[in-house]
Amino acid sequence: MITNHIVVLASSNKGKIAELQRLLEGVAQVKSASELSIVMPEETGLTFAENAMLKAEAGHEQTGLTVIGDDSGLVVDALDGAPGIYSARYAGEDATDADNNAKLLTALANIPAAERTAHFHSAIAIVTANGEQMIFEGRCDGAIAYEPRGDHGFGYDPLFVLPDGKRMAELDSDTKNTVSHRGSAMRQAIPALRAWLESMP
Repeated sequence: MITNHIVVLASSNKGKIAELQRLLEGVAQVKSASELSIVMPEETGLTFAENAMLKAEAGHEQTGLTVIGDDSGLVVDALDGAPGIYSARYAGEDATDADNNAKLLTALANIPAAERTAHFHSAIAIVTANGEQMIFEGRCDGAIAYEPRGDHGFGYDPLFVLPDGKRMAELDSDTKNTVSHRGSAMRQAIPALRAWLESMP
């Protein structure tokens, strides 16, 4: 187990932090952006990858440590890809998960089940302590339900229907990480991150 290195998660989203801490268990000591008083940048990128890298670069510039930036969201086909990179603030800058879910249901009110296809997309950006940059992306396909269900997860999880008919919000953390977009991206990122950490003194 590698425990003499610190990796910073450039996020203030408690749900994302909890998921990523679980995924990084045994790889390094994990600190959140709030623990280190990192000021997050404005998300001015036009893609998930660009926004993830903005966060990772900002964290690295402020700490000099290895930083992981994550940007993810929901892409709905019938809404031409919305809410996309604006998923967290779909219903406004201070929107809650419930607000965003309500707006999504309103936007899809007249869309039949067969046309409610969607996917979650995640981009994981890593800036290592010596400035190397890496990007990893993951995807999870599904559809949008007509009403929320499930007590786990966060964001749009209660509305996201997986191919097996379950909602993302009905999965426990371990199961979610095996199928989720973020889990997919992190499974690609962790070997690269581990290799880099093991090469360091």
